[in-house]
Formats: sequence, structure tokens, C-alpha cells
Amino acid sequence: MLQRNAMIEISGLSKVYSGKKVVDDLDLEVARGELFGFLGPNGAGKTTTIRILTTLTKPSSGRVFINGIDVAKDPSRVKSEFGVVQQHLSLNRDLTIGENLELHARLHHLPSKKREERIAELLDYVGLSDHSDQLIDSISGGMKRRAMIARALIHRPKLLFLDEPTVGLDAQTRRRVWDLIRRMNSEGATVFLTTHYIEEAEALCQRVGVLHHGRLIALGAPLELRRKLGMVAVEVQGEANGTTYSYFPDRSSASQFIQDLPGSERVIMRQSNLEDVFIELTGERVMGE
Repeated sequence: MLQRNAMIEISGLSKVYSGKKVVDDLDLEVARGELFGFLGPNGAGKTTTIRILTTLTKPSSGRVFINGIDVAKDPSRVKSEFGVVQQHLSLNRDLTIGENLELHARLHHLPSKKREERIAELLDYVGLSDHSDQLIDSISGGMKRRAMIARALIHRPKLLFLDEPTVGLDAQTRRRVWDLIRRMNSEGATVFLTTHYIEEAEALCQRVGVLHHGRLIALGAPLELRRKLGMVAVEVQGEANGTTYSYFPDRSSASQFIQDLPGSERVIMRQSNLEDVFIELTGERVMGE
């Protein structure tokens, strides 16, 4: 049964391709107004899950609700509840920024006057008012990403799926997009974010879920997950065995560990981070390296 405060409820979700379960009995709830991060190495099942949530793929079993609507039973109705910003460029390259927004507004059947007002409002919102007449191929990667966000917001969705929203952007532009994501969330939008940048999830997300081999293996606030692992990390860089990592609840216990080492290795003590949690849980880096 759908929880009153859940924007997304996933129950017993599985997807099988060629006899292999790529999503394996997934249970997950995302609250209304939450900024949620969905992490996992390549091949973990993230993309398949997103495709099911956005009606592009049918599940093998299980149920998915978005804002109380059964995604499998009522796909047409549920599409009005969410917007999607895909990882790959999905803007029409033969059109200007403004024309892309106009086309999307027409697809959502916005009346003429409301279209003009909404497009002007969104261009200002994402900082592209002075670039409306520019062709997509003539603008930067960061501007393209902001244009895609504006397009996803045309019909005032309650939920936004952001799939790798800052991939390929420089650090300064990435932070501008972060500010935009925070603003959308603070104004009431639920955000479901997938990212390969662990620091992005740590900076933005109230909670994260880690998917591995189609199963949810960790769920919680980044700080909570770090505490479970240990707030202090010690890297011991040895010539024979490479670098080993150990985790401790505080600096005093980490210092005691270091004092007991032989002394021939190079040692670094630092705060742990969400990437440490991810690697310890999955045995992989987020890109599957």
C-alpha cells in the first residue's frame, strides 16, 4: 500500500533479460520533496530501473507507483507527473533553445498564451533569457544541460528524474547546475538523481541508495552511511600490496592503529567519504573500474 508521503514506491520490482535478473526484488520509497541519489557501478541495474519508472520498460514482476499512480497500469496519466533530463543530448539540434521549449510545450498541450508565459519564465529560471534564439549546436554543454532542465519543467512536474545531469561539464558549470537542482528541490520538486560523481551525490542528496547486481545493498543519508563505515579513513601505502584502507569511528582510534604499524609505509589519515562507502560495499568504483 502506498505510503501517504511517498512520491515513488517500488515494491518487489524485478526485470529479467535473457534469463538474467538485472533488477532483483527491489523495494524502495522516495518521499515527496526529497532529493534522492541512486548510485551503482555500471551494469548494476540503475538504467533499467529508471526506464521502468519512466514507463519505457515493463517490469517482469513487482509494482511501481508515482504519486499514487500505478506506472504499469496507467502509463499515459503518470507521464504528466514527472519530467526527465537524460544523460545524452535529447534536444532538437535544428531548433533554437526557444523553439525546443515551444515544441515541448505544444506536446503537453499548453494553450498559446500560457506557452509564451511559461517559456519566458523558464528561460529566466535557468539563466538563458538572452540565448533563446541560439541554435542548440552553437551553445555550450552547460547551456544545453540547463535548456534540457527547462524543457523538463514545462508542464510543472512534481518529480524530476535527472540522469547524470552534469556529465562532461567543467567544475564551475557543474556547480551552477548543482545550484539549480537545489533550487528546484527547495521549491518543492522531488528529485531522483543518478550520478557517476560521488561528490555530487554527497553534496546534493538527502539520502542515497546503492544498487549492486540489481539489489539495493545500502540506503541512508550520506553521513549515516559514513558513520556505519567509520568517520576516519587511514590509507597505508605499501610497495608490495599497494594501498590498503582501514576505517575508524574517530581520530584517536585511527591514531592508535597508525602507532602500531611497523613504520616503513607511507600513511595518510583523512575523513572518510561516500566514495569509501561505495567501494567498500561494491568492491568497485562507481564507473566500474
